[in-house]
Formats: sequence, C-alpha cells, structure tokens
Amino acid sequence: MIFFRLLGRITSVVAILSILSGCWSSREIEDLSLYVGLGIDVGQETEFEKKTSEQGGDYPKLDNVTATVQIAPGYSSTQKSDQPGSPASGKSSYSNERLTGDSMLQIFRQFALRRDRPLIGHHLKVIVISKEIAKKYGLNQLLDFVLRDNDIRPNCLVLISHHRALDVLTSNDPSRIPAFYLTGITNNSYISNKILEPVTLAKLDAQMQSKSSFLLQNVLNYNGEDKFSGGSIFDGKTTKYIGELSQTDLEAMSWLEPEQKGGVIKTYSKEGFTVTYEIKKKKIKIIPKVAGGNISFHVKAESEGWLMEDWRAPEKEEKGAYLKELEKDFAKIVDQQIDQMLYKLQHTYKADVAGFRDSLRIHYPKTWKKVKDNWDEVFATAPITYEIKTSIVNPGSSTE
Repeated sequence: MIFFRLLGRITSVVAILSILSGCWSSREIEDLSLYVGLGIDVGQETEFEKKTSEQGGDYPKLDNVTATVQIAPGYSSTQKSDQPGSPASGKSSYSNERLTGDSMLQIFRQFALRRDRPLIGHHLKVIVISKEIAKKYGLNQLLDFVLRDNDIRPNCLVLISHHRALDVLTSNDPSRIPAFYLTGITNNSYISNKILEPVTLAKLDAQMQSKSSFLLQNVLNYNGEDKFSGGSIFDGKTTKYIGELSQTDLEAMSWLEPEQKGGVIKTYSKEGFTVTYEIKKKKIKIIPKVAGGNISFHVKAESEGWLMEDWRAPEKEEKGAYLKELEKDFAKIVDQQIDQMLYKLQHTYKADVAGFRDSLRIHYPKTWKKVKDNWDEVFATAPITYEIKTSIVNPGSSTE
C-alpha cells in the first residue's frame, strides 16, 4: 500500500515537471550587450555613418537625434572600435557607440546591423540628455520609446548635460565607467544640498503626465571629468528646457524640501574671517493660504547644526552672544539665497519647481482643481513669505 502511494506521488511530480516551460526562450548573458548608459544629443552623423552611407549603407531618415549607448565591460562586441573610451582603444573598460536618426527605436534596431550581440537595456543606470536637444524637443518626445520599452527599468537616473551627453559619458580614467560614476554621485545628497534628490525615469514620467514644471540635475564636463552643478527647469506643458538654477539656488531650494538633509552655510565674522555651519537636522513647513481668490504661502524652516569652522584668532571664545549673532548671520544668508531663487522661479521662468503646488493641492483640493491647468501663471504672482531659524547646537570639538 505504501509502495503504491509513493509511486503515485513520484508519477505526479514527473507529470508536473513535464508541463513546465522552463527558460526555453532565455539567452545567455555572454551573448548579449548590456548597455548601462544612454546619451541623447542633437543629431550629427559620425564618421562611420558618413563613410558607410557613401558605400550605400544609408536608409531614409532625418538626422534629428544622435544616441550614444555605453556598453558594460565584459559584454561588449568583439568588433573593433576607434571610438574614444572603447576597449579597443586601450584607454577604458567600456565602449561608447553612436548612431543618428529620427526614431529612437529605429536607431536601436540599427545597432543590430553593426554588432554581433543584441543590445539589452535591463541594466540601464543613467540617461543623459543634452541641454541643446532639450530646447528643440520635449522630453516626452525624446523619451517616448524609452518609457514604452519593457526592457528598460524605470528606476534609471535622468540627468541634463550642459554640453554634449557624449562628453559626460566619456572618461579619461580607465578604471571608471561613467554611467556607474554618475549614479554614485547622487548618493552624496545627504551631505550636500547642492545635489537634487535623484529623479528616476518613473518619477520623471509621473511629472510629465501631471503637466507640472519640473527640475532635473545638471552635470558639467571638462576633459573627461564630470561635476554636478545646478539644475535645469522644464516647462510642464511642453516638457522643454526653459532655464536653469545655479548651485546656490539649489541650496536655497533645499529649505523648501524636507527630504534634503545636509548642507553648509558660510558667512564672515566682523573681522572678515570665514565661519561655516553644517546642517544636521531640518524641519520645514509650507503653509498655503487662500482668501477669496487670492493664494499665498508662508514657509517656516528651522535647522540645527554644528559650527564646523571659524577662522578667527583662536583665543576668542565661541559662546553665548557670539553664537547667537552667528545664528542670525546664517539665517540672513539663507534669506538672501531664497530671495534670489524665488525671483528666478516667479519672474524669470514663471515655473513652480519648488513644490508649492503640492502643498496647495493637499490643503485646498477644491482651489487646486480651479487653478491646476494654469498653475505656473498663478504661482508667478502668489505672495511668498518665509522665516528661517538656524540653531548652533554644537560648537564643534576643541583642540585645546
């Protein structure tokens, strides 16, 4: 009896295993080209494209966009390449390859004509878009294929390049893969309020769908070195680039965003010596007010931090009245930064990228429904007041 029960169970297991499909359609990773970075620039044919076109290797297209794909090490094609930053050049462990056209999907399919391994975007880390092409086309156009492609994960980072995206994705350091390096810089946002909270492809898609203006991190490049600096402003309706904020503006913006934690404020003592304050904790509240048809906001921000640097003569004490005076000086610096930043948003660009709309939507949903379609215009005339308080809770360690 036990034998027949055991035989029945074995038969059932074999039957179940026989109908499982398994990974019949899988492809070995060694047979793929995993690209980890994508750059989007104004269209400009490469020498390779020009020479092959002369031999009859062209197809009907407009040269609107040039796409750069950065291939991860170990999975690049066996073909040789003279592109800067390619493994064959002996200068780097990654490969940058470029093609030009007027359809991102068609460009990606064209790579199949010159590579022995298909491109796969499962591990795409960063998308870099040049400022120049973002002026010509909306991000909803440039990223339409990327947002529809199931191969690409929605958590990849989106950055704006001040010049060519290709330059940002090129490094002179052979040990550095730019796509990984750029995503790593975003991890420093907890110690610097000059770095925006990372904007992923999924978050960007939500912002574009809401037709709200938004801000993306700028990245600069010189001689193979990258640096985050300021942010690019995009119009909510057209999703095109309309202007930018400086590093100092991003510092001011951090006083309107609870997620931003770190940062440094610098002032000068009466004697002209440098004094710096490091933010350790912040409490921020944006209070919307609606009176009749008038909308206004009041911002309350408090921070606690450490006095981390004081260049005065060492015999002077850092106590009582002196610390209170410094607290007022630090708050005054923040006031000036916020004044400058809000003037740009309300008068120069007329775009709310500081999140005031979210506060109004949460506290006054009925009012929000009335103004959401032309919110940027309403925001441009809304009075905004604020009070900043900085507290020195620790004067730092003493060397005495």
